[in-house]
Amino acid sequence: MAFNGTWKVEKNENYEKFMEVMGVNIMKRKLGAHDNLKITIQQDGNKFTVKESSNFRTVDVEFNLGVNFEYSLADGTELTGSWNMEGNKLVGTFTRKDNGKILTAYREIIGDELVQTYVYEGVEAKRIFKR
Repeated sequence: MAFNGTWKVEKNENYEKFMEVMGVNIMKRKLGAHDNLKITIQQDGNKFTVKESSNFRTVDVEFNLGVNFEYSLADGTELTGSWNMEGNKLVGTFTRKDNGKILTAYREIIGDELVQTYVYEGVEAKRIFKR
């Protein structure tokens, strides 16, 4: 339940390069790097309810650990996959519907921060959030 709470993005590391490799155009990359993303997470056992709110959209996502679901990124990229718990870390493995390539995402609490790490085509990016 350590993930519970509202988290606001504080900084990004290599996020624009990650978006470029994902195929996001330059205008959307510039906007995405300053989206003021806020994530509210509520965990109840294996069920998670996540509200993502940014300058561009608000979306509610519900998922159960280990159960595949569909999700669309802010740029419209459609994914299917699941989140699992590995130790104290949430690990998401998602397949892009358009090209079949894998996007891996990690969420972990480090100190008083929520660190979200993305890996796609060998490029890693981090988004660091504070409560």
